[in-house]
Amino acid sequence: MKRWLILLSGLIPGLILNAGVQTGTIKGRVYDKTTLEPLAGVYVIYGRNLGIVTGTDGSFLINKIEGNIRLVFRFIGYETETRDFFVGENDSLSVDVGLEPDVSEINQVVISANRTEEKVAELSVSMDIIKSSFLSDFHITDAREIINKAPGIEVLDGQASIRGGSGFSYGVGSRVLVLVDGLPMISSDAGNVKWQFLPLENLSRIEIIKGASSVLYGSSALNGVIDFRTADASNTPDTRFYAETGIYGKPANKDMVWWNSPRIFSSVSFSHLRKAGKTDIGLSINLLDNPGYRKLNDEKLVRTGLKLKHFNGKVEGLNYGVDLTAGYTQKRDFLLWENADSGALKQSVSTATEYHGTFLAVDPFITLNKSNRYRHDLKVRIQTSLNRLPESPGNNSDVTSEYADYQGWFRLNGFLDLTAGITESYAFVKSNFFGNHRYLNLAGFTQVEIRPAQRVKAVAGIRIENNRLDGKNDRFVPVFRAGINWQAAEFTYLRASFGQGYRFPSIAEKFAATTLGSIKIIPNPDLLPESGWSTETGIRQGISAGRIKGQADLSFFLMQNTDMIEYQFDASTGEAGFRAYNLEHARIYGMETELTLNRSNNISKTTITGGYTFMYPVEYNIYTQKNENTYLKYRRMHSGKLSIKKEWPKYNLEVSLYMKSKILNIDAVFLNTSLLPGFDTYWPEHNNAYCVADISAGYNINTRYTLSLTVKNVTNTEYMGRPGDIRPPRNYSLRFSGKL
Repeated sequence: MKRWLILLSGLIPGLILNAGVQTGTIKGRVYDKTTLEPLAGVYVIYGRNLGIVTGTDGSFLINKIEGNIRLVFRFIGYETETRDFFVGENDSLSVDVGLEPDVSEINQVVISANRTEEKVAELSVSMDIIKSSFLSDFHITDAREIINKAPGIEVLDGQASIRGGSGFSYGVGSRVLVLVDGLPMISSDAGNVKWQFLPLENLSRIEIIKGASSVLYGSSALNGVIDFRTADASNTPDTRFYAETGIYGKPANKDMVWWNSPRIFSSVSFSHLRKAGKTDIGLSINLLDNPGYRKLNDEKLVRTGLKLKHFNGKVEGLNYGVDLTAGYTQKRDFLLWENADSGALKQSVSTATEYHGTFLAVDPFITLNKSNRYRHDLKVRIQTSLNRLPESPGNNSDVTSEYADYQGWFRLNGFLDLTAGITESYAFVKSNFFGNHRYLNLAGFTQVEIRPAQRVKAVAGIRIENNRLDGKNDRFVPVFRAGINWQAAEFTYLRASFGQGYRFPSIAEKFAATTLGSIKIIPNPDLLPESGWSTETGIRQGISAGRIKGQADLSFFLMQNTDMIEYQFDASTGEAGFRAYNLEHARIYGMETELTLNRSNNISKTTITGGYTFMYPVEYNIYTQKNENTYLKYRRMHSGKLSIKKEWPKYNLEVSLYMKSKILNIDAVFLNTSLLPGFDTYWPEHNNAYCVADISAGYNINTRYTLSLTVKNVTNTEYMGRPGDIRPPRNYSLRFSGKL
């Protein structure tokens, strides 16, 4: 008993003293800098998983804090504001914070267009930016889907086309270069895009250049560039995840339903970004299981990534690191249907080939950056792909490639910047399908940017490259580009550009020889490179009218290409099949307009985005330089997009419409043979203009977790990509996502 009294006599004074201790507080008010009105519902974040929301009068109060405190103020429709404070014991700080409205996306900084950081409004070429939030809003797990929903772009069975610059080339060759942080994701054998291994888990944004870009990026950029930019770590660790499940509904034509049990798909994703001292760390993993809405067209996928970036503590501006991307997929691609009626969603057993693909890319890099003086970048990619077809081992292939790119940027004086670099690409292909081949590409490029007046920027560049295949050199190829941008008013930018393009044929286009069901592929080792040019003029206008902010863009373009590679059904050599030829001479006229509008108030934000592209794609005579009366194959004349999104602190709702006109021309072989049974009667009836609607709704459970529902193809429209490729019917998906 005595011991308890002694203990209590010691504790009671301590409790009394502690009860009198007061820790620091910060109180204040958040308001709109333009209207001076208070902002309710602003998130005030002051630590990991710590934050409050401003009241109806914009006020906030944070207590029980001491030391160095960083407050982050976030509100939809406004630029994020960060303030640092020191709060001593018993201190009480008072602060008013004004938030700047997010005027528009016109001041976004991009990298891909000129390979240096520039505002999108100051470019001389057309560029679209797709934010990563669009992927999460509509539960997009396939990179092809998000690209296919951008204005003026279509992906036909994996083949990307910008403004009608490409048709359908049967899974080989790409006139659009796809990059990840400036490094190519084009396979060295088939020359196609490794869509399934593109890292969507920690994506920052997608930058799309429209028009010939071979001067900066070389072969395969004949029609444009799509650059997937990954996110970097910030001072606050960022952990994100989602778990999703969905189901395919029945097609509008009930005769096409072939399944007896629900077609359920699912995916899981995790990513983590953080700083550890002077090192940035990024981790990601994605799992996908999709049985498909078509018979014998399923896919399982695992994709992982590791990103390490270290900032040298002794040399200012020096950083280096490595990115790793690895993946494995097991799938069966859809090639030919059984018939146009009950078998339209069933793959012909003769072409249902199982595919196992393994991918690994190791990307070391080093950068030395002295702001406003010079920058040196060296990037390397070592990539391996193992392609296995268990049922057709004769079509297996192994590809090992290495890509190196050095670029230097120099500010020579106040009005002149110089960018120069060299690239090298080497590949070794071992294949029973293509044969064994070695490929080497060497190139050098330089570009100058001149600012002769305060609001004028002009750019000009040249690239010289040489391709060597199996010891045989191609000719040295020079390509040029030039452009100008003039800021005519505060938010008005005029631009004009011209660029040449060049593409060396892929190994598959030259040497592929195989048979898939009734399709026979015949090699053509004499295939020549493609070449062309594109030019455009345009205007980008920022919009600011009260609470309405945004931008509008209008451009007129012309593309002309020669020796375009096209597969044609051929029986002249004694064996009937498809063979690649330099057949197409293309001329495409058009115009494109895009619009983004934002309107915010104290409790919500409304965003309207849209775009319309008109294309007139025709063949032309290289001798008379006049247009022929023949439309290019697998092109459309019109495409459009309209999206409306409404955001509240707890909810968001988005509706998107995608419109496309009919395909103007296809290969006659699909209509005149039994290659696609029933297609000759199906195509005239179903090749029509169509509109597809997607709806997404989300509920923010709290500041960390979100539950969302997406319905795609709400009207259950039956539409087709390339011949025989009926696109998905109405489907539903539910996703639980979070930030830790």
